[in-house]
Formats: sequence, structure tokens, C-alpha cells
Amino acid sequence: MGVKAERALATRAALLTAARDLFAADGYAATSTEAILAATGVTRGALYHHFADKQALFAAVCESLHAQAERVIETDADAAPSAFDGLVAGCLSFLDFMISPQVRRILILDAPSVLGWEAWNEMDRRHGFGLLIEGVQAAVAEGELAGDPLALAVMINGALNYGVVWAGQSEDPEALDRLKSSFSLMIETLRFKSPESKKNPNEHRA
Repeated sequence: MGVKAERALATRAALLTAARDLFAADGYAATSTEAILAATGVTRGALYHHFADKQALFAAVCESLHAQAERVIETDADAAPSAFDGLVAGCLSFLDFMISPQVRRILILDAPSVLGWEAWNEMDRRHGFGLLIEGVQAAVAEGELAGDPLALAVMINGALNYGVVWAGQSEDPEALDRLKSSFSLMIETLRFKSPESKKNPNEHRA
């Protein structure tokens, strides 16, 4: 890679880092292009060379955060002993990652309105929601969940996203732990139980 290309990558990375910090601290609407330029020392021309406008820069920040979340989720899910356990582990990792004020402000609170509902959903499908669908499909294939995988994923995704908003706004320091514990109990109720497993263990005893 040449010096010019390395410099371009460094400039892009600096813009993403500064924009992420400012968007997280002040929100998208209150973050001006001038503030981003001041934080990086980058010229306006250089900014527009990499991003068409502030919204495009925000979208790139969202993509980078989604990529980080994917790596964490996949690592934890892959370490689980079964598809169902991997699904649960991935969901709990999602909650841990998204609940941080920086990530929650950008991906959960601002992104739907800034990017538009359709674009936000498409980005989510390519990242976190896509992983969730795969996890649910695997659990269904192994017989640990029953039902329509996409419909199940939609409902679980809704619970996770609103849970992040609730826990993030709560003044209870144990809100995240309560959320994760309750989520684990909730999803366990969806775990498929075979007719044999539901029988009274004492019914065949003499």
C-alpha cells in the first residue's frame, strides 16, 4: 500500500472515530460538521472526499459499530455447546454491547430516524438481525426451538431492542443484570420440549 493510500485510510479512520465520539456524546442533530472537522484537523474537502455528507458519515459509523458487535456476538455464540445455547449467548452479548451509552445512543436511539426506517432495517438485517435469524434457524434445525424462524427472530429482536432502551434509561444500576436474567428466563420458555419430556416423571412408577 502506498503512502497516499495509507494517509487516506488514516484520515477516514480519524473521521469515523471523532464522529462516533461526538454523535454519542451530543447526538446526531447537535453534532455539526464543523465540530467533526475541529476534532480531527481534517479539511472540509477531505471530509467530502470520503463521505458525501454528515448523514453518510453517520451511516459509516453505524456500520463500524455493527461490525464490532458482530465479532463479539459470533465469538460468544460459537463457544456455546449447542445452537440454542449459542443463540442465548449471542443475545446476551448483544445486550452487553448495545447497552453502553455510546452505542445505544447511535444505533438504537438516533439511527432509525437519521437513516430512515427502511435503511435502518436493511443495515440491521445485514448485521445483528441477520445473525439472530441464523441463530434461530440453527436452533429450530436442531429441534431446540419450534415455529417459524423469521417470526421468532422478529419477536426476539423486538424484545432485545426495547430492552436496551429500557435498561439504558433506567436509574437502577442493576437494570442490565435484571434484563439479562429475565431474557434468559423468557427465551428458555420457548425452548421446545418433546412430549416425552413433558410427562410426569412419577406417572410410570409403581
